[in-house]
Amino acid sequence: MEREPKIVFEDNHIIVVIKPHNISVQADDSHDLDMLTLIKDYIKIRDNKAGNVFLGLVHRLDRPTGGVMVFAKTSKAAKRLCDQLKNKELTKHYLCVVNGRPQIVSNRLITYLKKDSKTNTVKIAPKLEEGAKEAILEYNVIETMDKLSLIEINLITGRSHQIRVQMAKQLNVPIYGDFKYGDKDHGGNLALWAYELDFKHPITKQDMKFKVAPDYENLAFQKFENTISSLIN
Repeated sequence: MEREPKIVFEDNHIIVVIKPHNISVQADDSHDLDMLTLIKDYIKIRDNKAGNVFLGLVHRLDRPTGGVMVFAKTSKAAKRLCDQLKNKELTKHYLCVVNGRPQIVSNRLITYLKKDSKTNTVKIAPKLEEGAKEAILEYNVIETMDKLSLIEINLITGRSHQIRVQMAKQLNVPIYGDFKYGDKDHGGNLALWAYELDFKHPITKQDMKFKVAPDYENLAFQKFENTISSLIN
């Protein structure tokens, strides 16, 4: 893991970075390097700061998922961005490659998910089951090739493992490389990438849009590289 974050944009209030696959957003029981620590340490050394560096966590990505993220550099920016997320004014779009092709090529999925912290797995649950939380996303199949489909997702709610479970258990098309939820045939990184992030700048109110291409070392994304490039550009 590189000790320097890949910065897409930075000013005095926010920093937008690319989170690699398989790194946690914040410290956990694994004690592996996490994004918050990585960015704080980088800013501290780069700017020769004394004491602790403030960095506000606005939103999350699951550890196996890579993509674009924004962090706040001031408490005011953190609160305003968190308010945007709560009010669904901060939007996240993903790309994933799945095994097969959904019967319906474009749809809105609504279900309830419940997490088992002991096994770190998520299941579809009845609405009234204790701990079940509503999960909503919109998806669109962009292209199918060699029994794989490239799908764009607008994530409405950000539940743990949400996209992975809804693809695998609702649509019966597990994400490429997702051994936990049904893809037993393909190794490598999970083919799930947060490729677009939209929000208003917390101070200037300017509309901010960031698009980032996935890691094409992933063979599934590599297959759709031309199509993805047209989405990014």
